[in-house]
Amino acid sequence: MRAFIITIAALAAGLSAAAQPASEPLTLEACRSMALVNNKNLQMARQRITTADYQKREAFAAYLPAIDFAGGYAYNQKNISIFSKDQLLPTKTFNPKTGSYDFNLVTNPATGEPIKGPDGQYVPETVALIPKDAMEFDVHNVFFGAVTLTQPVFMGGKIVAMNKITGYAKELAEALSNSEAENVIYAVDGAYWQVVSLKAKHKLATSFVNLLDSLDRNVELMMKEGVATRADKLSVDVKLNSARVDLTKVENGLVLSRMALAQLCGLPLDSPMLLADEDIEDINDTTAPATSYDMQQVYDSRQDLRALQMGINIAGQQKKVALASMLPNLAVVGTYSFSNPNMFDGFSKRFSGAFSVGAMLTIPIWHWGGNYSKYKAAESEQKVMELKMQDAREMVDLQVKQAAFRAQESVKTYNTSLTNQSSADENLRTATLAFREGVATTEIVMAAQTAWLKAHSELIDALIDVHLCDTYLSKVLGNLNY
Repeated sequence: MRAFIITIAALAAGLSAAAQPASEPLTLEACRSMALVNNKNLQMARQRITTADYQKREAFAAYLPAIDFAGGYAYNQKNISIFSKDQLLPTKTFNPKTGSYDFNLVTNPATGEPIKGPDGQYVPETVALIPKDAMEFDVHNVFFGAVTLTQPVFMGGKIVAMNKITGYAKELAEALSNSEAENVIYAVDGAYWQVVSLKAKHKLATSFVNLLDSLDRNVELMMKEGVATRADKLSVDVKLNSARVDLTKVENGLVLSRMALAQLCGLPLDSPMLLADEDIEDINDTTAPATSYDMQQVYDSRQDLRALQMGINIAGQQKKVALASMLPNLAVVGTYSFSNPNMFDGFSKRFSGAFSVGAMLTIPIWHWGGNYSKYKAAESEQKVMELKMQDAREMVDLQVKQAAFRAQESVKTYNTSLTNQSSADENLRTATLAFREGVATTEIVMAAQTAWLKAHSELIDALIDVHLCDTYLSKVLGNLNY
């Protein structure tokens, strides 16, 4: 349900962001929302949740009686005949003297004794004729079918275990989907702030080119007046050309970064993307993050650890499924079978059938240790999953400590870079003023300009690093808002 709500919210936000005019700046949240809607890996993860949900319903159906129908048709070359030839059966007559029936036999008139034939059998006086054709049955075309109802009673706990497995599998799919959503957001944040960084460096590079261009013109004027040498002019030209090359590189990088962000957001690569934070110059909160956290809360919040826990639960239930193969299975079976022709009321060429109810019990006796080995293998797999969980928790501990340390250092670096920027600005102002007064050389000015460029570039990097470290810390803490 949580994944469904997240999907709907992301879809709504993504559609809203996609509906914004091209000239309206895109916020970080809008980029996140579009990425959550359009990311193919995330779409596949959502489909896996749907698959797991149907598998859960399939497992629940095993509790209920199964009704099946089977039918068929057979053509037989020959009919069935009980006799190979006509049959002559001896008859009996009631004897009042004995009160029983006696065979009607041919007797010797002289002695009155029954006469035996050449084969040693008595010769009947009268016989009943049963023609061969009378006992021949037409089975050239046979139609048959059966409706069967099977109700499991006890399957060794396998049905219960399978239902739990599919339930855990759905939770596992949800956890993996949430984890993929976090990865998508982390990638979007990285691409977003990369664009912001390159846009700021583009402005910085442009300003640096303008500074050098102004210096170049001043040196050229001074060279005409004889107060500057050609070497001074050439050194400024070299620096100016190098700055223009760097500006071109930044422009190309900015275009490629916008393409990368557009691809993550599911937009055409040539989409004009104007970001809301492109002109950011400062951060509101420079407070260093905490140094310690409630690790149990972190464990409970981490989606990857939740996925591992579901894996442990699934392995435990698979062990119960393996155990079920060593236990008796009992099921109640009811069947209605019919055929044409049928023998229920003599031989008749019409459909007729009958009900039957019974129970089926299966007791495993000896399988040469195969079922036991299957159980021990499942038990070993559960232990492997538990060890993976322990290792993952240790890695999470390390991630949290490293992420917190990096976040703290990013804030410190930002504050230091802010101070360095102020010093570099003042240094450039002083060097420029001294150059205008004729008490500073072009090398001193260019050195001041280079220091100014480096300080501003480092401040941009530090500013972006604060945002990225904050996002990464939220990710490893398991509270990244998606």
